[in-house]
Amino acid sequence: MRLLVLLFLMSAGLARAEGEPSGKFDYYVLSLSWSPTWCALEGDARNSPQCDARRDFGWVLHGLWPQYHRGWPSYCRTRERAPSRQQTAAMADIMGTSGLAWHQWKKHGTCSGLSAKAYFALSRKAYGSITRPAVFRKLDQPVKIPALVVEEAFLKANPTFAPDMVTITCQSARIQEVRICLSKDLDPVPCGSDVLRDCRMTDALLDPVR
Repeated sequence: MRLLVLLFLMSAGLARAEGEPSGKFDYYVLSLSWSPTWCALEGDARNSPQCDARRDFGWVLHGLWPQYHRGWPSYCRTRERAPSRQQTAAMADIMGTSGLAWHQWKKHGTCSGLSAKAYFALSRKAYGSITRPAVFRKLDQPVKIPALVVEEAFLKANPTFAPDMVTITCQSARIQEVRICLSKDLDPVPCGSDVLRDCRMTDALLDPVR
């Protein structure tokens, strides 16, 4: 019985492994999501405005995540004020929705040590610093490609990147995200081993921009 109680307390402690001090981290992970994938898997069912064909989204900013060399902080303790509706709405042009901007601040931005205004400004700067290969926007029908092709396209478009600075993720047999590791000054840096887990699929589905 005591063992069961101990195991429960340990698992509860692990579940509450959040709320670290703000501003203490090693580098950032910039996550770019392929919007057509998210829409097919989640957004369409939610009637998300991000998935309206008039929005024309390709690679959108999922988030800028403070990261440790192993692991990451989340929902950190901060004295900074939460962003206003105006601030989150202003991020929808690169993030798809204001709701995502709010969630990213709450989970990740609070760990940056920055104000909401500064965090969103840095996120926009990081997003703008990455050349997103134009080839993916030229698709006119779904294709199945090796995930490695997506990584190689980003490496070619961003010559200062090395393979250990970029990783591709897949979900439900689709290309999901490109994750790029950046210093606090937004220079490319090697990713930690827990981030650098490339999708190995050779036939991952990539839908065209709507």
